[in-house]
Amino acid sequence: MTWADFVQRLQLDLLWSLVMAVLLGGAIGLERELRGKAAGLRTNILICLGSTLFTHLSIHLAGGSGDPGRIAAQVVTGIGFLGAGTILHTRGAIAGLTSAATIWLVAAIGVAIGTGAIFEVVYEIAKLLQRDTAKRPAPMVVFSGVLSGMLLLWVTGLLVK
Repeated sequence: MTWADFVQRLQLDLLWSLVMAVLLGGAIGLERELRGKAAGLRTNILICLGSTLFTHLSIHLAGGSGDPGRIAAQVVTGIGFLGAGTILHTRGAIAGLTSAATIWLVAAIGVAIGTGAIFEVVYEIAKLLQRDTAKRPAPMVVFSGVLSGMLLLWVTGLLVK
C-alpha cells in the first residue's frame, strides 16, 4: 500500500470536515455557554457534527445516480423538531426562540461544511460573533474578536503556513 492509497483510505476530507464542524459548532456553543444560555457547547458541537456527517453520507451514498439532497434534506426536518422542543410557552411568555434559531443555524452550518462550503461558513460565523458586541460583557467582546480574527486569518492563509 502506498502513501497515497493510505491517505485516500483515511478519507481525510471527511476528517477535515468533522474537525471543522467541531471547531465552528463549538465556537457558537461556547459563546452561548459563556452567556448562560440553553443549547450550549456540547449541544451545538453535536448538532453541527451530526449534520455534517449526514450530509457527507448523503453525498457519498447517492453516488452518480441518486439524489444527494435526500438525506441532507431530512436534517432540516429533524432539527426543526429538536428546535421546537426548546421553545416554551408559559403564561403568555415565549422562551427559547433564540435557542431554537441557534440550533437551526448550527445545523445549516453543518450541512454547508458537509458539502464543502467551509470558507463561506467561516465568514458567516465571523460575522455572527462580531454583531451586537456593544451589548456583551467585555470578555465576550475580546473572545469573539480574537476568534473572528483567527478565523479570517486562517481563511486568507496567513495563520496556517
